[in-house]
This record gives sequence, structure tokens and C-alpha cells, in this order.
Amino acid sequence: MRICFYAPFKPLGHPHPSGDLIIATGLYDFLVSRGHQVMVASTLRSRWIYWKPWLFPWIIKDYITTCARIRDFSPDLWLTYHSYYKAPDLLGPSLCKKFNLPYCIFQGIYSTKQRRSLRGFPGFHLNRRALRHATQLFTNRLLDQKNLLRILPNERLAYIKPGIFPEQFSFDQEARSLMRREWQTGDEPVLLSAAMFRPDVKTRGLLWLITALSKLAKQGIPFKLIIAGDGSERESLIAHAQKNLPGRVLFVGRIKREAMFRFYSGGDLFVFPGIRESLGMVFLEAQSCGLPVIAFDNGGIPEVVEQGKTALLTEAFNEDAFNDAVLSLLLDAPKRQEMGNAATRHVRTHHDLHSNYLNFEKILIQHAQTT
Repeated sequence: MRICFYAPFKPLGHPHPSGDLIIATGLYDFLVSRGHQVMVASTLRSRWIYWKPWLFPWIIKDYITTCARIRDFSPDLWLTYHSYYKAPDLLGPSLCKKFNLPYCIFQGIYSTKQRRSLRGFPGFHLNRRALRHATQLFTNRLLDQKNLLRILPNERLAYIKPGIFPEQFSFDQEARSLMRREWQTGDEPVLLSAAMFRPDVKTRGLLWLITALSKLAKQGIPFKLIIAGDGSERESLIAHAQKNLPGRVLFVGRIKREAMFRFYSGGDLFVFPGIRESLGMVFLEAQSCGLPVIAFDNGGIPEVVEQGKTALLTEAFNEDAFNDAVLSLLLDAPKRQEMGNAATRHVRTHHDLHSNYLNFEKILIQHAQTT
């Protein structure tokens, strides 16, 4: 297939890492690995663009440039990754109509509450237009699938389980020994957490985690918390840790994704609340490296773990329940090992993108052959 690829929320190669960028890059890489020709149709970022009228001339210019690319490339279909009210696909619907191309969207999101929001109102309608024009829409969240059924028939929707490429996240004993020497953990159990330190729910979750774990520290429970990540809230997080968990927290900075398996290999548990987490790629990565997960029972987290077998999910913001879950595994090394082994199997059985994307590819080919 010859595919026009477009990511309106965060273009490929964007300098700020995120789960969305990981999924978009994974889609692109998978399709290329399967022998398809994939052209990045546009790098126009549409995040809140409808409130930035000074950029409207750039939209027109980009539309004209993209038209020229399509004529030269002669694609079989158009694939947009992630259209929603903050970053609706402004190009795909019109260009696909103009060039008579199947219009496919991976991870379209339909949030009806935005039609009552002054800020989100324009984006809601622009995004709904894009979603309704889709020949085929793929989603990796069951909640999104349920919402999309309000405006699209079931035959135009396909659920693709979220996942990773597991070979990129495998336990490494040598890395474990090295990490624990660098972290100077001794025989203490090691709790791992990872997030970007943005002024949003990521940082809020880490602040909550540190506060909650301080109760265990006051009980004399031995552990060390190692946090990977960086961002504008770094200093506030460090100050909060020094106040609430002095001597217990180590910030190791941002780690390149291709080296994260080494980080995960050094730990015993992965703990991150995941406040309203859409999916949480870190939960899949950590499990793949053999770590049990402790997190909130909210958002898309239950879709990527197996409660009681690979993870312990607790009521959101319930410190006692969260700490009880942490303590139960800190005190039971055989149980940690059992859950860690189950976590590795779970990812390879249910969340291996090599397998999960085959159905996605099959559906794309069917649409490409109709043109």
C-alpha cells in the first residue's frame, strides 16, 4: 500500500515525548516494516489552532503543499493518527474527498461534553466532522469505542488492543545489577515510577505518590523510590520529596525510551497512580520487563493490566488502599515474582503489536483495494 500519514496532535519527530507520540511512531514503523510505502503528508500541528487566527494562512499554504505531495505520491489511502477536539484533523476529510481516497483514523476520540464548553466548542464540531467522514476508524480504548458508536455505525469501527513491541522491553539481569549499584539501593526493595514532569496530572500523580508513600516510611518500612523523567516541575517535585520522603527518593532524569528496559530491570515494583490515564504506555513497558504494577483503577489502565494477577489497582486517591497494595507486595517477594512473571506473559499474549496490528493492516488493505 501507499499511505499518506498525518498526526495533527503531535507530528512524528516532535521533541517532547509522550504516549501519543510513541503510538504514532509505532504505527508508522509497523507499516514500513510490513513493506508499505508511508509518506508523512503534513506536519501541520492543529492543537488549539482554531483559536489562533494568525495561523490560518499557514493552514491554506499547507493544504496546497499537501495537495502537491498527494499528486506526486499517488496514495491508496489516508491514515490520520489521533483526531480529537483539541487537535482535530483539518486536512484529511477535504483532501480525501478531493482525491477520492479512503479516509482512515486511528484513535479518534468523541467527547460530547466539549460541545458545552466555550473553549472546546469549535474543536468539537471540527472533530465530529472528521470522525463522520471516516471510511474506517480504529480505536485502542473500549471507552472511546463506546462513545464513537454514538455517531458511527459499528461496521466502520474496529477495536485494536493497545500494546508495545515486547522485544524492546525485556528483563536484563546485567542491567539490574548495574542499576542497583548506581542507585545504591543495597538490599532495600526498589519502587519505580516514570512520567514527564509537566504541570498536569502527571506531576500531580507523582506528588500524590510521594505523599502517600511517606506514611509507609513513617512506619519504618524499607524501600527506595526511583523516578525517571524530567520537565518544568522537576524542582517542585524534588522539594516535595525532600520534605516528605527524605533520603528515600532518587530522581534519575529523563531516560531515552530505547534504554528504559534497563531502568525497569532494576526495580521490584512499578508504582504510578495514573490519574485519568488514557492508556499509560509505562504500565505495558514495566509489565513487559517483569514488574507488577500498582496504580489507580481508572481511565484506560484496566485495559492494559490484569487485576490481581499482574497488577493491584486501587480506588483513586485512596492512600490507605494504595499503601496496603504496595505493602502487600513489599513483604511478599515470592508473590512479586509470581506477578512479575505473569505480567511478562500478559503483555506478550495480549499486547504485542506485532500481532495486534495485523488485523489493523488487514482492514487497511481491504479499504485500499476498494479505490
